[in-house]
Amino acid sequence: MLELLSNYGLFAAKTITVVIVMTIPFFILLSGRKNNKKGQEPTVIIRHVNEKIDQTIRHFDAIFLSEKDYKKKTKAAQKQEKIDAKKETKPKTFLCSFTGDIKASGVSQLREEITMILSVAKPDDEVLLVLESGGGTIHGYGLAASQLNRIKEKNIQLKISVDSIAASGGYMMACVADELIAAPFAIIGSIGVVAQIPNFHRLLKDKNIDFEQITAGDFKRTLTMFGNNTDVARDKFQSEIDEAHELFKQFVGVSRPLLDMEKVATGEHWFGTTALELGLIDKVSTSDDLILDAVKNRDVYKIEVERKASLFEKVTNKVTALLYS
Repeated sequence: MLELLSNYGLFAAKTITVVIVMTIPFFILLSGRKNNKKGQEPTVIIRHVNEKIDQTIRHFDAIFLSEKDYKKKTKAAQKQEKIDAKKETKPKTFLCSFTGDIKASGVSQLREEITMILSVAKPDDEVLLVLESGGGTIHGYGLAASQLNRIKEKNIQLKISVDSIAASGGYMMACVADELIAAPFAIIGSIGVVAQIPNFHRLLKDKNIDFEQITAGDFKRTLTMFGNNTDVARDKFQSEIDEAHELFKQFVGVSRPLLDMEKVATGEHWFGTTALELGLIDKVSTSDDLILDAVKNRDVYKIEVERKASLFEKVTNKVTALLYS
């Protein structure tokens, strides 16, 4: 009898464990859906760059200066602060960053940062965007460039700094700037459009596998991965690529009208020094030097909009990391 109860208890415990393990993912999914919007509420982070730099300088002074010189410099700095406090507020530089992927997914954060900046910016303020992107989808980067155009439409000076790369869609964004600066070896340009797709039609045919595709509209689908691509489909696809390239060139031409478009819109890219000679950029420098120059006469504020991940996102990110680790 005791053995029977023991076996039954063990069976019940196993059953309950299985049920819990199977239902937990559903509860997580349900919770994630309910709290997803809450998890997406943005957090605005504002850092006063001047203050951070001043703290660093004071720290180094305390280490390297003699006690007498340190006290003398500190006293002079305090005196200058009192003088500055009586002056009118200095113009501001709003510092943002954009690191692009294929889909330009950072545009959602960028648009919120721009909206917040435009709500407080004055005519003598400026925006400095540190941009890094090798490009991606046309619609994604087209939207990102349009967001940057909002700054210019409000007559706020827009500077864009490229330390590593602004190519293809990245350059589409960068060319919007009133002043475009790049590091000497930054990759600039690639004003072109590319699309490529593998085709497995012959492989499927060799394996006696049929592929069926049903469309309504002659050009609902042009090139396909599995069907037999025709010359008509190829010509249509090429015309779409050419159209996108022409729109790209027109967009760049509006922002930088002095460019020799036939020379630079070949899909090639150049390093920063050569890009300056071609007129693709306005100055060779790094973002670090631009920031150090800005703090001399301006209050520089680093603006960041962060979104807290929901429970669902945290769990799915962990699962993805485990699967691909």
